Order: sequence, then C-alpha cells, then structure tokens
Amino acid sequence: MNAAVPLTRRSAWVLGLASLAGLMMLVWPLLVRVPASWSDGSRLDPPFLFLALLPVVVAVVLAELSEGGLDARSLALLGVLSAVNAVARAISPGLAGVELVFFLLILAGRVLGPGFGFALGCTSLLASALMTGGVGPWLPFQMLCSAWVGMLAGLLPQRLGGRRLRGRAEIVLLAAYGVLAAYLFGALMNLSSWPFALGSATGAVSADGTAGGLTYVPGAPVLENLHRFAVYTLLTSTGGWDTMRAITNAVAIVVLGPSILAVLRRAARRATVTGRVADPAELSAR
Repeated sequence: MNAAVPLTRRSAWVLGLASLAGLMMLVWPLLVRVPASWSDGSRLDPPFLFLALLPVVVAVVLAELSEGGLDARSLALLGVLSAVNAVARAISPGLAGVELVFFLLILAGRVLGPGFGFALGCTSLLASALMTGGVGPWLPFQMLCSAWVGMLAGLLPQRLGGRRLRGRAEIVLLAAYGVLAAYLFGALMNLSSWPFALGSATGAVSADGTAGGLTYVPGAPVLENLHRFAVYTLLTSTGGWDTMRAITNAVAIVVLGPSILAVLRRAARRATVTGRVADPAELSAR
C-alpha cells in the first residue's frame, strides 16, 4: 500500500482520539443521565456546543495529517479526487439512496491509506455541500462519517493467508465492505438526528411497563433506547435508502473498481516519494 498521507504515531493517536470524540458526540444521549424535564413529551434540542466543536475536531485532524506528510503532489491528488466526488454527488444527490460518492472514497482509501481516506471523506462532503447548497448542522456529521468510511477502507487487510489481495478477491472484499459501509453510514447519520428529530411523546410507557414507539426516551436504559433506535432506522432508512446505497456501492465497485484501482495505484506511485534524496555533491560528480 502506498500511503499518500503517511501516518506517524502521533497522527495515528490524534486520528484515534478524534474518532473517539466524534463517536461520543453521536452516542452521548445514550450514555448520560438527562434532566427529568426532557421526558415530558417536549422536543429535545441538539447540543449546539457539540455541533460547534465537531468541525474543530475535524480541522485538527486534517492539520495533523497535513503535517505528517501531505506534500504538493498528494494535495493535488486529494483536490482532484475531492472535486470528482463533489461532481459525482451533484449528479446523484442521494435520490432513493443512489449515491456515487462512497465507492470512489472506498477505492481511494484502499490504495492511498487510512490517512488519505479520512482526509478525502472530509473534503469530498465539504466540497459537495458547498456545490449543492447542502450546508447545515448535519454537515459535520456527514464529513466525519464519510471520513470513517475512507479510513476503514485503508485499514482493510492487504494480505490473506500470506498472499496479497489482488484481482477478484480484492474486488469481492471491497464490494462487501461497500455494502457494510452503506449501512454503517446510514445508521450513524440516523443516530446523529434521531434523539432530536421527534418529541418523546410517542415514546410513552405502555400498559405492560415497556416503552413503546420509535423515539428516544431520555433516561431510559441504554439497551432499551438502542432497541428503539434499531427499529427506527430499520423502518425509516435501512429497507430503502441504505439498501440502495449498498447496492450502488457494490455494483460500482464490481464494474468500475478494477480500472479505477489501477489508475489510483499508478497515481499513488507518483504521489509517494520513496528512496534516498541524493546529495548535491554526488549529483555534480556524476
């Protein structure tokens, strides 16, 4: 693997801590005790402090990755792929779940490494949001979740049974990951809005003492709220949007993956500097 954005140990720690912070911003309603006044059926408002901090977390990670080795050629490659992804999203704006953003993100993360995949996930969604007018409080979560998709693609195994994964086996691996990533992205984006999208009136306790409905119940046990969220996301997106996104990812990777992987690997060899830099005196002696 040619890592266009090589991860130093410090960069890996920053990336891990930022991912943990982002995950906490997604799941905090499930983990903290909230005031009893939030369970009176009123609308639960999102924590705007978290929305303000999330872009800062993403910016810190991108700055750290840049310091770790994002040279001019890697930056140019990142810009080109971000622009391609932005255009791809503009011509396939998630209609019925059909999106052409993630398959290229997965392929680039696979070839260019987890650091590049994280950066490309952030910049692609930002560029497409600016192009299509999709800027809103959901954008930082979209950027972070897309960054995870690219990062995890870069962490997929390169070898299986001592042999390098190439050809059909690699395409099968990436297509399977594309399906998984589609459902993971959809679930995380649902989780970012689910506690605030509806009031808790539909989450009233039924006669048998169990909580009914699909909405978040402040103060309820974690497993109970997770069950409610699973039912909510299954009914609202998994059977439609997420499944179509998974099919789009798999088909695009199978059809276009081999040729795009070859192009990206050629670009990676040009973007990654290897070998020893010759001394000027040595060059003059030649």
